Amino acid sequence: MAITTVVTVAEILKNNGLAVEKKVVTSTIGMKDETRGRLIQKARIEIVLAKTEKYVSMTTPPSARAREKEAVGKEEKKQ
Repeated sequence: MAITTVVTVAEILKNNGLAVEKKVVTSTIGMKDETRGRLIQKARIEIVLAKTEKYVSMTTPPSARAREKEAVGKEEKKQ
């Protein structure tokens, strides 16, 4: 994936509160040019994100959320 695309996706997720940034690493890697056969340097980026609670709640199916609420409600009634 192109670096600009990776950065854009990470920024969108962070700005919408769906992820938090854990680590960003940049480096260069050597790749062989297929046409000329010489070694060329390419930029590389690694962005590590962690899911937020907002993301988890959005991706959890509604039926699972309903079961969780039922379980919490039953525990509160017992106390």
